[in-house]
Amino acid sequence: MALFPPSTNAEYRGSGLAVGFLTLSAVLTIIPGLIHYVLPDGGAGVIAHIDLTTRADTIIAIFAWYGAMQIPFGLLVLIIALRYRTLVPLTLLMLLIMQALSAYSAWFWKGAHGDHHPPEHYGSAAFVALGVVFFLLSLSGAKKETSR
Repeated sequence: MALFPPSTNAEYRGSGLAVGFLTLSAVLTIIPGLIHYVLPDGGAGVIAHIDLTTRADTIIAIFAWYGAMQIPFGLLVLIIALRYRTLVPLTLLMLLIMQALSAYSAWFWKGAHGDHHPPEHYGSAAFVALGVVFFLLSLSGAKKETSR
């Protein structure tokens, strides 16, 4: 069995715009993952402006751990966008659920303490709004399939 099975791109019937959005989403997952993993403070202080005077070692370790998850996940999303486009709608749906849960937590639940919101809080909310549109576009051609 091959690491990469044959491409399914020829079978994809959704919008190319949805594929482009998924590709951009992959890149915008990989880059923060690299930042969280490589920067000395994981971006917690220099980007998110989180107070690191208490428990900095734990906060930085959590950022590195999250970056270690983001990098391979972003690569998987990129592979789907480039090679396995029949999975674009499902992948966009999973990203929508992930970002909606993140945005809800950031703005209304566990992360909603105080007035400070790091960039990811805004990014998650924006993704939900845009993601719904591109998810629907990814399904737009499903009815155009010819029966065999």
